[in-house]
Amino acid sequence: MLYWITAVITLYSGIVAFMAIFQRKLLYLPDKKIGDPEIYGLSGFGEHFIKTSDNVSIQAWYKPAKDGMPTILYFHGNASHMGNRAGIYSALAGKGFGVLSISYRGYGKSEGSPHEKGIYIDAHTAISFLTQENKIPLNNIILYGESLGTGVAVQMAQEHNVKAVILQAPYTSVSGRAAEIYFFMPVKLVMVDHFDSLSKIAKIKSPLLILHGELDITIPIKHGKSLLEAATTQKESVFFNDVGHNNFDSTAIAENVLDFISRIDNQNRLNK
Repeated sequence: MLYWITAVITLYSGIVAFMAIFQRKLLYLPDKKIGDPEIYGLSGFGEHFIKTSDNVSIQAWYKPAKDGMPTILYFHGNASHMGNRAGIYSALAGKGFGVLSISYRGYGKSEGSPHEKGIYIDAHTAISFLTQENKIPLNNIILYGESLGTGVAVQMAQEHNVKAVILQAPYTSVSGRAAEIYFFMPVKLVMVDHFDSLSKIAKIKSPLLILHGELDITIPIKHGKSLLEAATTQKESVFFNDVGHNNFDSTAIAENVLDFISRIDNQNRLNK
């Protein structure tokens, strides 16, 4: 009996150690085989390489806005590369929005390896690219986070008073979701990248829109609803009853974003 108890403890400890050592390999799933924007049907998008404060070169795709429209800074999810988001980029640009998306360090053609602090540095660099190099004021920038990127958008939004924040399939925290999946492991004790949006969401002052699918099993909709409840700013939500984690309709998303921004603008005009 003692032998089996020892064996189980040894096996369990080994699994915990494996997850602790390789957690970033499990969390971040980058694809570096990315082509130019045109390959993905993105007309008018230019490719840029911008240096971060810690001297990492990150890849960015950018299309300027039309006729004074806001610019959307898009933070993508944990898997693949920007080319897989071409549909949503195109739909948003088709509504007149400017679109800037970055490959986090380690993704696409960007240098380095992904980790929470580094991705925040990448995001700050993207904001500076818009505000300093392209002279776009913060109040004309929309932060858009998708899945993993929602934690990036929330972090940036608590530091910068932007025009709006949009979260697509958000989690309360990465470590919290991991603890739900690996309920038998001491996940929160060993994880180093938490992206704890729930502890930050109340600090956001910009208008907030949450988009989530009722069929999402990757990040259950209860996460989006918890964030919505905790938020204290002007907030709205669209919960899609026939959508999972990755099958959002890009046209529908773009229309919801445009409607949300139009309501914000109308409200701001009434308040003047």
